[in-house]
Amino acid sequence: MTNHFAHIVRGSGPGLLLAHGGGGTIAGNFGPILDDLARTHTVVGADYPGSGDTPRSTTPLELDAVADELVAIATDAGLDRFAILGYSLGTAVAVRAATRHPERVTALILTAGFARQNNRMRLATDVWRTLLDGDRRLLAKFLTLVATGERHLESLSAEELERAVDELAAFIPPGSPEHVDLVASADTRAELAGIGVPALVIATTLDGLASPALARELAAAIPGAELAEIEAGHNIAVEAPDAWLTAIEKFLGRS
Repeated sequence: MTNHFAHIVRGSGPGLLLAHGGGGTIAGNFGPILDDLARTHTVVGADYPGSGDTPRSTTPLELDAVADELVAIATDAGLDRFAILGYSLGTAVAVRAATRHPERVTALILTAGFARQNNRMRLATDVWRTLLDGDRRLLAKFLTLVATGERHLESLSAEELERAVDELAAFIPPGSPEHVDLVASADTRAELAGIGVPALVIATTLDGLASPALARELAAAIPGAELAEIEAGHNIAVEAPDAWLTAIEKFLGRS
C-alpha cells in the first residue's frame, strides 16, 4: 500500500500530519483551516483509498496499514518528526500511528474522535453502511441529521438545507464502504495508556455521530491528555472553524 495515497504538502515549519475521517477527504474535512495551518507548519495530508485522487482499495482497509502509509508519506515529504491532527476516524489512525511509530510522532490532536463505538455510534454506522448501497440522497439526509449540530442545522433556510444535502450526496467518496467498515472495526482502547506524547482531545458537544462522551472517554484514557469542548456537531470544520483552529494553534504553540 505504501506511497499509493494521493497527498498534499503545504506550508513550512514544524511538521503536521493530517488524518481525515471516514467518508471524507483532506479538503472536505480540513479545508476551512488548511491555509491557516500551513502558515505556521509543514502540513501533509493524504486521502485514503477511494477518496480524492487515491484509487479505491480492492481489499478491506486495515488500521495498521493506513497509519503506516500516512507516516511513510510524511517521512517521504521530509518530516522526521511531526504532530498528527486526526478527525473522526482519523483519531484512531493517529493513535495507531503514534503507537507504531513513537519515534516519529511528537503530539496528537484528536477531534470528534473515539477509541471504540458506543451503541449510538454503532447504530449510526450500521445505517450509514447500509444506505451506501442505495439512494445517496437519502444517505446524505441521514448524515446531515446525525452529524450536524442543532444550532447550525436550524439556522439553514429550506433552500440552504436542500442545497447542503445535494452537495453532500455528490461528495460521498466511492471508497466510503471500506472507510465505514474501518470505522466499525477500529478499537484503540488497549493502546491509549501507552501514549507518551502531549495530546489534545477536542469534543464536539452537539455531535450525534461520535458523541462527546466518546471524546471524554478518549481523553481520560490518555495519560496527561487535555480536553477541550467546542459547541459544534460532527462537521466542526463548517460549524466552528475559528474555535477549532484556535484550540489547535494554542496547543501546538505549547507542545
